[in-house]
Amino acid sequence: MPTYQYQGRNLDGSATKGSLEAPNEDVAAETLINKGIIPTAIRAGKSGVGSATIDWRGLFAPVVPLEVLVIFCRQLYSLTKAGVPLLRSMRGLAQNCENKQLKEALEQICSEVTNGRSLSASMQLHTKVFSSLFVSMVHVGENTGRLDQALLQLANYYEQEVETRKRIKTAMRYPTFVIGFIVLALFILNVKVIPQFATMFSRFGVDLPLPTRILIGMSDFFVNYWALMIVAMLVAFFGFRSWLGTSKGRESWDKFRLKMPIVGGIVNRAQLSRFSRTFSLMLHSGVPLNQSLALSAEALDNKFLESRLMEMKAAIEAGSSVSSTAINANIFTPLVIQMISVGEETGRIDELLLEVSDFYDREVDYDLKTLTARIEPILLVIVAGMVLILALGIFLPMWNMMDAMKG
Repeated sequence: MPTYQYQGRNLDGSATKGSLEAPNEDVAAETLINKGIIPTAIRAGKSGVGSATIDWRGLFAPVVPLEVLVIFCRQLYSLTKAGVPLLRSMRGLAQNCENKQLKEALEQICSEVTNGRSLSASMQLHTKVFSSLFVSMVHVGENTGRLDQALLQLANYYEQEVETRKRIKTAMRYPTFVIGFIVLALFILNVKVIPQFATMFSRFGVDLPLPTRILIGMSDFFVNYWALMIVAMLVAFFGFRSWLGTSKGRESWDKFRLKMPIVGGIVNRAQLSRFSRTFSLMLHSGVPLNQSLALSAEALDNKFLESRLMEMKAAIEAGSSVSSTAINANIFTPLVIQMISVGEETGRIDELLLEVSDFYDREVDYDLKTLTARIEPILLVIVAGMVLILALGIFLPMWNMMDAMKG
């Protein structure tokens, strides 16, 4: 969370200054006012070498699982619908919560609510637990007096996300298992098997064929320069991570993910499904159109699509229609564009987008079920290539040795 340096005056008029953590300047100002400090200047903290501090606790803190958020939403929905006061409900959930990170956040939220802050403003202070989408839904629920319905919609939304992630993990289990065993087999061959054959071949002094020389060269490099290989992999890994940390690198990688062979189409349809469901949820809850579009873009976790959607938001705020901006974005399929056009004419965009989301969910489910069948031939070709190279590299010199012994 960003740190802000502030200057202000207490209620007695005395000057004061200090620092505090807050998601943005508005929340920082509100926090100071609630503490009895009238801020006169607020600026982001400098990240110099001498003043920089690393939040190791936040860096290694685990992400709150979606299953935990689903249970939290369900429980808070039941309590609020039953008429239990909000503060009492939150305290009860904080006491019974088993997730440490969520428990700490709920305890701090209870303190903020006791001091007079709204639930959504209190949740906004914990961006690592509650997303902007979550906070906006709670904020709309508070303002409309339908907090229970907002929590129910959030629970259903996160349940759908959990199911989608489970399907993806199930589909990727077999390819991951096979690739893992291929890597393990290569490691054993290079360290244990090939050096034994290389020693045997050197004793006979026969001319080795090209496949055998390639295998022996790879094995020698692996055995002699394994430390260099580990360093190179670490450098490549952290270099890739730092490249992803840049806005241009992240956008390029997210764009590449959508065009990857075999899985790119599945990722694209899954993203369209998530956008349609989130956008429909926001509009149905009464969130303004431009804010709904911004929150839906953020929920995608794809910088390429997010930048295109933010361009749509700017065009809509400039006076363009939703359907025309959707066509110019060049990221939607004809089905989504047609549904948006019809929904804009009839005033039922949320309902039609929900139908689009259900359609793409079924498409993604079918693609994931057939993903293993499409990946199997590629894995078989890789395994067959390994076996062929290994067989040629080992048996060809053996035949040469047998010819030499006969001669």
